[in-house]
Formats: sequence, structure tokens, C-alpha cells
Amino acid sequence: MVNSLTLRIVRTSLFIFFCYLIIGALLATLPGYVHLHLRFSTFWAGVAVSSQYVATLISRPKVGRMTDVLGPRTVVLLGQLACFISGLLLLFAVTLEHNAIFCFAALLISRVALGCGESGVATGSTTWGLARVKSDRAAQVISWSGIASYGGMSIGAPLGIWLENAHGLIAIALAVIAVSLLNFAVALPVPGVPILRDEHLPFPEVLRKVFLDGLGLSLGTIGFGTIASFTTLYYASRHWDAPALAMTLFGVSFIATRLIFADTINRWGGIRVAMLSFVVESAGLLLLWSATSPDMARAGAALSGCGFALVFPALGVEAVNAVAESDRGSALGVYTAFLDLALAITGPVAGFIIGSWGYPAIFLYGSAASACAFILIFSRARSEPSRSSRHSDIHLGARSRQPLRDCSPSHLGRG
Repeated sequence: MVNSLTLRIVRTSLFIFFCYLIIGALLATLPGYVHLHLRFSTFWAGVAVSSQYVATLISRPKVGRMTDVLGPRTVVLLGQLACFISGLLLLFAVTLEHNAIFCFAALLISRVALGCGESGVATGSTTWGLARVKSDRAAQVISWSGIASYGGMSIGAPLGIWLENAHGLIAIALAVIAVSLLNFAVALPVPGVPILRDEHLPFPEVLRKVFLDGLGLSLGTIGFGTIASFTTLYYASRHWDAPALAMTLFGVSFIATRLIFADTINRWGGIRVAMLSFVVESAGLLLLWSATSPDMARAGAALSGCGFALVFPALGVEAVNAVAESDRGSALGVYTAFLDLALAITGPVAGFIIGSWGYPAIFLYGSAASACAFILIFSRARSEPSRSSRHSDIHLGARSRQPLRDCSPSHLGRG
């Protein structure tokens, strides 16, 4: 029974893994390509990274509503096609590298397509997974979505570095195209889920319900953004080797913490888990800021991974439990948009901080943001109990509704 449930959850999480495998490969290589190869400043390297998250941020609420109306399967397939188009645009950008400005412009367009694709795949797959299990398993679905995303990024980062070192950015572009087609082929046979015909909350009301959870997520994500985007350049500035190892340690610690401690959200409540997570993450980023050796930096990255691991599912369960089942896609889309907002801001802000105070300062910036997240969630805990620790008071989908089948040709019932 447990194995069957886990496989049911993992099946839709696999789509997220492939999507973030692409994102991880580009995150580890694109800033260096823009800064060292195209000769743009670290600020513009940050803009190249953040353009994807701006696109995701803008599209995420719309994609969340599309998931509720069209069904998650349709949205996932559209997102995978957007990732494929992003790969084609990246390949086109490589052919323009003799002209830095045109190449950079093509890269930005490719990043925008990837951001829209990420929005569709991540939001659609998680909502798809939530619809395939009972509501009290929401924490497990969200946890596995995170394992898939950051697992994909932790594998994609060293893979991207190896591909670029061996064959250049063109190899990464071809990999993006191939992985996107594979992801589409894997998702196509999976059956859809019922679409719930019900009155949907307007966007302002959904935003109000998830705002504090989303703001906490946004503050807690800043540290991750600095590690993911600038570790390679940080190591290069210190003349240290193996930056990919630090990012891999972050990913391994992240996944291990998710697997071992995911059930603590149901037992302790999302608020308590989030507060403890922010403390650990802030400590890890402080260690990175003060690092005097590669080993010390790796330890800081690993500790940061442990701290950040449960932030998204802990506050995500709180956000999802704030709305009815028919509005889950919208709530998840709006909530996750706060993560995109943090990553969109982190790139250029971190680039400015680096230019003014050097690379270590960005990790102090991330640590301070995590500390602010702790204060925010602690203040909320004093005025409002955790939604995830009082399941008996939560009535997801309690309103009457008529399910429609997911608008997909291959819908054969739940698989």
C-alpha cells in the first residue's frame, strides 16, 4: 500500500525532475558564459539568470488557474513543449555568439520560454500529484515535488559544467531539446484526473490567503538563489576547485533531509518546521560567508541545504490547506510565485552586492533574509495556529462540486 502510494506520487514528480535537470545545467553554466565568454558584467549575468524567474513569476498565477480549469495533465504537456522551444532558442543563441549583444538577447528569450515551461511543469505536476492521492498526503506530494526539483538541479549542475567544459554551450542546448522531448514522451501516456467544476476564488482572495506563507518562502529562497547562481563564480574568485561539489552537497543534504524528516510537517505542523528550517539555513549561509577554505564553504552549502529542504513543503501545506480543493492549483501557483519572485530579484541584487562588497557578501545577504523569514513566521505563529497540524479542522473540497474528466485524449482513469 505504501509502495503503491509512493509510486503514484513519484510518477508525476518525475516530470519535475527532468524539467529541473535542464534548469540546473543552465544555472551552473549560464552566469559564467555571460560573464566570462560574452564579457558582460556580473550584473548582466544575474539578469540572464533572473529573466527565467521573472517569466515564471508572471506566468505562475495564470498557469495555476489553467490547471484548475483545463486540468493539470494538459498544463504539464504545454509546459514541456515550452521547454523544448527554449532549447531551440538556446541553440540559435549559440550560433550568434560572435555578436555578444544579439547572443545575449537570444539567451534572454530562451530563458523566458524556459520560465513559462517551468511554471507549467512544476505547478501542473504538483497539482496532478495532489489530485491522485488523499488530501492528508499533501505534505508527501509537495515534498517529493521538491526532491524532484532540487534533485534534478543538483544532478544538472555538475552535468552542465561537464558538458560545457567538454563541448561548449551547444551541448547543453542539445541536451535541453533531448530531455524536453523525453519528458513529453514520459508524460503523454499518464492518465489525467477529474477537473472539479466549482466556484473559484478570485485572485485577490487567493493571494490574501497565501500571502504570509509566500512571503516567508520568498525570504527563505534568497539564500538558495545565491548558492545556485553564484557558487561557480565565487569559487573562481577564490581560486578554489570543484564548485560543482558544493552544489552537489547542497542537493544531497536537501534530498536527505526531505526523505528523513518530511513526516515532521504532519506531526509538528508546518509553522514550527519552517521556523527551525530558517534557523538552520541562516547558520549555513553564515558559514559560507565566513568560509576561509573550500571545505568550510562546502560545509556551509550542505548545512544550507538541510535548512532549506523543508521550507517549501512546510509553508506549502499551510498555503494549500487555506483553500478548497478546487482552488489548489491557483493557491499553489500563487504561493510558488513568491519563490520565483525571490529568484528573480536575487540575480541582479546579488550581482550589485558582488560589485560593491565582493562575493562573500551575497551569503550574508541570504542569511539575513532567512533570519527575517524566521521573525515573520514566528510572529504569525503567535496569532494563528498551523493549518497542517489541525487536519480535523480542514475541509478541503467540502463544497459540493461536480467532477469533469481532465481534457486529455488518453484519460483512462487514475493510474
